[in-house]
Amino acid sequence: MVLAVLLCAACSEASGTAPAPAPPTASAPSSGPALPTGPSVPAVPGIEAEVRQWRTDEAVGGQVQVTVTGTGAEPFTVTSVALESPGFAPLPDRPVDVEVPPGRTFDVPAPYGEADCGWAAEPAAARLTVVRPDGRTEQLRVPLSAEVLTRIHDEECAARTVLAVAAADVRGLTPDGDAVTGTLTLTRAGDDDRPVTVTRLEGNVHYSADADLPRTLAAGESTLEVGLRFTMARCDPHALAEAKQPYLFLLGLQVGDDDEVPVDLPMDQADRDELAALVDRAC
Repeated sequence: MVLAVLLCAACSEASGTAPAPAPPTASAPSSGPALPTGPSVPAVPGIEAEVRQWRTDEAVGGQVQVTVTGTGAEPFTVTSVALESPGFAPLPDRPVDVEVPPGRTFDVPAPYGEADCGWAAEPAAARLTVVRPDGRTEQLRVPLSAEVLTRIHDEECAARTVLAVAAADVRGLTPDGDAVTGTLTLTRAGDDDRPVTVTRLEGNVHYSADADLPRTLAAGESTLEVGLRFTMARCDPHALAEAKQPYLFLLGLQVGDDDEVPVDLPMDQADRDELAALVDRAC
């Protein structure tokens, strides 16, 4: 764990590294009443914290980095970390061992829980166990600059809302020469009878994903089927070795006249195995 944290710290301090951007999609819908928020978190002298998310965190899933900066005159050691946000279910503290000298910044990996769409994600806090140079141990709640948590919360809640209207499923992926083909099935899931449009499907570094889109599940219809075709986008060893999320495909869904919402194309292990076999077959 210490090695992993130190490696993350090096990433944080490297001048050419930037947090992983949000997917290039339409913004999540922002209409509706403002969500309730929790109480503000008072500042902690000598410590500042921020939430970041790198591409490696996105690949792991359910994880961000709490970037801890020592702003005081004395070092301290962080021995556990947890996120506190009204918009996410709480998780247990994660044990770590990170020494933070004055003026230095270190990334500490922290998981986040299931989004609670009835509450806003901010204000948020990092719950830290800190050991001082004289051996004293303190339990601290450090206010978080947490725009990243708000983005994650908005995306997860928007996806949950649209999938409550029509659920998406991938069925029947099978080999087809130098491709894998199957069907995307959209099934109406509730009483909302508005049309649901599949606006787009995006591939990734490994695979191209093709479908005849846009297609619409019309009002009064219960299911929509769309043919899928996956082919290799790249076969060079560098791309195959470096891709962090080879089975992540962005699916755009639009309910009625609402904004498009990006969701992950659902892929179970059997689907992933078919795509993995395509690498051997086509490359």
